[in-house]
Amino acid sequence: MQTGLYVSLSSQLALERRMTTLADNVANSTTVGFRATEVKFNQVVSDQKNADVAFVSQGNEFISTRSGGITETGGTLDFAIKGDAWFQVETPSGPTLTRDGRFTLTDAGELVTLNGYPVLDAGGGPIQIDAAAGPILLSADGQLNQNGRPVAALGIFEADLSGGFVRAGNSGIIPALQPQPIVDRVDAGVVQGYVEESNVNAIGEMTQLIQVTRAFENVAALIRDSEESMKEALRTFGGR
Repeated sequence: MQTGLYVSLSSQLALERRMTTLADNVANSTTVGFRATEVKFNQVVSDQKNADVAFVSQGNEFISTRSGGITETGGTLDFAIKGDAWFQVETPSGPTLTRDGRFTLTDAGELVTLNGYPVLDAGGGPIQIDAAAGPILLSADGQLNQNGRPVAALGIFEADLSGGFVRAGNSGIIPALQPQPIVDRVDAGVVQGYVEESNVNAIGEMTQLIQVTRAFENVAALIRDSEESMKEALRTFGGR
């Protein structure tokens, strides 16, 4: 009976973690450049007196690689990434990856995010552009041009998130492993005048959230019933 309680508790921990990620996904279903958090659960088997008992692991989080919808804005400094790649910006938490390509220029000519964070080039340096030097045009590889001349280049990075990551802001990601700049890859690029929407399917996530919440409540009820059964057994054997 105690083993059953432990299995139920392991299930509750896993369900609670999934509820947290689903709620975060739903909250960011309209966040530009947001990629949903998914959770992979494994079965943990323990040998209890020659009987295999399966527990649920707390799960490993990973980022969905589905691309969000692309919306045309016509903005000169609005950019959307094609393929599994990221922009990199400098935040108070350090270099951060993002797919939110809504940028602007400061009076000093520094390319920054809407929050004022510097956008970085492939070498990790801030991008400077002279707004008075002419219209800014983007090449597919991230090169920024004015009057037919290259003046800067957006850094486009690939990230291995298998080592773990933390969220930074609404759509930012700080990976445990160092991201690498992408060079000469036909499956990754940038388009100008567009932004990428969140890749969250709000209806699907809400449906899953309801299902997981109900499963959590069912496990809680099972634990309560098990506790009552144990108390009843103790009363019976105790002669009460």
